[in-house]
Amino acid sequence: MKKLLLLNLLILPAMLFAQTQKLTLEESIETGLKNSKDLRISMSRTVSANAKVTEANSQLLPQLKFLAGYTRLSSVPPFEVTMPGVPFPIKISDVILNNYAFRLSLQQPVFTGLRLTSLKSAAEFNNQAAESDYSKDVNEASFKIQSAFWQLYKAGQMLNLLNENLLQNERHLEDTKNNLANGLVTQNDVLKLEVLYSNTKLQQIEAQNNLDIARMAFNQALGLQLNAPTEIDAGNIDTTLTAYRYNEIIKEAKEKRNELKAMRSRLEASNEGLRAARSLWFPSVFLNANYYYNRPNQRIQPPKDAFRDTWDIGVTLNWDLWNWGYNSSQTSQAEQTRLQAETSLEELNDAIELEVYSNYLTYERSSQKITVSRQSLGQAQENYRIISDKYNVQLATSTDLIDAETAVLQAQTNYNNALVDYEIAKTRLEKSLGRRIY
Repeated sequence: MKKLLLLNLLILPAMLFAQTQKLTLEESIETGLKNSKDLRISMSRTVSANAKVTEANSQLLPQLKFLAGYTRLSSVPPFEVTMPGVPFPIKISDVILNNYAFRLSLQQPVFTGLRLTSLKSAAEFNNQAAESDYSKDVNEASFKIQSAFWQLYKAGQMLNLLNENLLQNERHLEDTKNNLANGLVTQNDVLKLEVLYSNTKLQQIEAQNNLDIARMAFNQALGLQLNAPTEIDAGNIDTTLTAYRYNEIIKEAKEKRNELKAMRSRLEASNEGLRAARSLWFPSVFLNANYYYNRPNQRIQPPKDAFRDTWDIGVTLNWDLWNWGYNSSQTSQAEQTRLQAETSLEELNDAIELEVYSNYLTYERSSQKITVSRQSLGQAQENYRIISDKYNVQLATSTDLIDAETAVLQAQTNYNNALVDYEIAKTRLEKSLGRRIY
């Protein structure tokens, strides 16, 4: 019992820490990338592409094969020769019914019209493309995590803002009821504040629901249980505006984007594939060597029921002189594959230019929104301070107070949203430039 109690005392603090620990943005990215199923699939493709390179390399090296066989023959008369003057036939060899064959074969390609080297190069380019795809997928996963992080932050800030606003409404409602008892305000003033309180309460319920949904999306992005009670720590948001020059960032995107790197590698792979297809028009030359260990060995006469070894070595030439257009069909397919890769690269360049320009404009607008919303918030807070002071001395109506509170709530909401939108827009722009965002 004491051991169980001690174990609980040791485990409980760790559990409480795990439950109450707040994840920073960096910790969220690390956790999400580690648990990402998409990245596991992407890594699997990279491993597979690397194995394809090993496979292509192996075709350039000598191929060593071992063959073994056993054959049981039907019974036949022995091989005999009848000679003049000899009363009985002369037996040349006995009937051997059990045949055992073992062969060790070695084949080395000498010339294949550069087919094997082209296939090797194509595999290497495809492997480079897979690695670029993996880097792109890591960036995409990181952006998904960061976006979910900031959406959760936005939802939390909205709920906190409404909670504070609700407490403020309660205080104003209580003060107004006291003023009503003293005959300083009318019942209509109280009703207006009660309606405001109810509306704020409804907004609070909706905000709590949005927060729960945002937390579920965040947990999913991190590979955690959907109902995990995760909390985040955004720290101090850096609102330092970064100046971007459009021509420079377009150039940077075309140099760094992993999608372009992957497509360029695939274009090179298609060029190598075309060379491999054209190699079918040339003959193939192989060096062959065999070692036999048979019982009986048919090369040794007369055959005897015993294991004997022999060997041979030679050169083989294989040339398809006519195959009903197979070679030309293979070449045509390879040419179209290269054409598709070239066109896809052009389309990707156009799409990236549009994406970068769109993200650049979004970033510019989001940075402007921060300045405007910060200014608006300051004005709304100052207006609320003045109206609140006037209301306390009955120089402003409850309608004025409600309008001032609503303006502050809206201004604070706009400012919080502007901060989050700025962070997401900046990260999205950097991702579209091919920069590492994790």
